[in-house]
Amino acid sequence: MKKNRISKNWIAKQNKDMFFKQSKIQGFRSRSAFKLIEMNKKFKFLKKNTCLLDLGSAPGGWSQVAAREIKMGKILAIDIKNMDKINNVDFLKEDICNDTIYNKIKDYFGKEIDVVMSDMAVNTSGNKNLDSFRTGEICLKAMDIAIKTLNYNGVFLSKFFMGSIFKEIQEKAKENFKKVIRYKPESSKKESKEIYIYCKGKKI
Repeated sequence: MKKNRISKNWIAKQNKDMFFKQSKIQGFRSRSAFKLIEMNKKFKFLKKNTCLLDLGSAPGGWSQVAAREIKMGKILAIDIKNMDKINNVDFLKEDICNDTIYNKIKDYFGKEIDVVMSDMAVNTSGNKNLDSFRTGEICLKAMDIAIKTLNYNGVFLSKFFMGSIFKEIQEKAKENFKKVIRYKPESSKKESKEIYIYCKGKKI
């Protein structure tokens, strides 16, 4: 009974969520698509010839947004879960923690790339501090991939949750990128502690 009540409450909240409704109307696979649209309007990093890597891409909301902007570049989406086909997006089912991931990315693009983005987060456990820490670890892993694959002017964009690991994320970003900005999109749920880090221009 309790599980059914929670499920009904979740559905009711989604039905009241403007961005959830709009995602269905506009054909996006997730409401998070609007977060990327908003951040691209602010930072203007998706261009028609961009070479882009979408980490933790399933179900594909961010890849859909990228594919609408990128017409002459290349898009590679990676996730441990399956993702249905999106036009002009190539998909690789792979764990980003595997050491072979770097060579697979380099083999696909054949050069250093323009954008690495990640909207990854762990499945919630009920322990907010633990979830924040583990999602932060994923952000750091995505940043490692970005540092190794981005070109000199490249952009790294990633989600994390404010918590104990924030300082490590901030320090690593400032150590490796010239510009580091924290940003919370308006389309992000107000009660959520999620925030995004936008990094541009490698120092190394």
